[in-house]
Amino acid sequence: MTFSGNGAYSSAVNLQQPNTSNVEENVAGNGTLGAFTLRNISAESASPQASNTCSGANDLYFPRVVGAGILRFQDGSLLTVSLTQGGDCVDLIAVQGHCTLTLQISGGTGRFKNSSGTLTYTETAVPVLADALNNPVFFTETGELTGTISGIGGEQSQGAAP
Repeated sequence: MTFSGNGAYSSAVNLQQPNTSNVEENVAGNGTLGAFTLRNISAESASPQASNTCSGANDLYFPRVVGAGILRFQDGSLLTVSLTQGGDCVDLIAVQGHCTLTLQISGGTGRFKNSSGTLTYTETAVPVLADALNNPVFFTETGELTGTISGIGGEQSQGAAP
């Protein structure tokens, strides 16, 4: 039997980045390359920052400072990505967050062994559970991945992301 997936030291609870907290996304989807799962772990600023894209009176922007993800496809192929930029725009009135991340392909296995490209991860997160201080800690997440992946299965170019 063969397998593919991901692992972390315990649950990846601390990326040791100063003044940050960790964020983890676990999502599943389907696209032109087949069904996939994505686990993405990143460190997000603990304090809101100024942003040109998240600037409403009731919006707070939390940039992501470092991170990486693994996409696993049904055939067992893995595609690894590294965060290059992005963050979360939290709308305090709508009680939801909008996340946009730019992910650089950093490696892969199987049909993605020689792949390269950039993906954009966009999501809307809605809280479903808060801690004792009423801080949201568990969310539904819906969204999409877009971009271009080159070098799939030895091909020079492949359009559309997962």
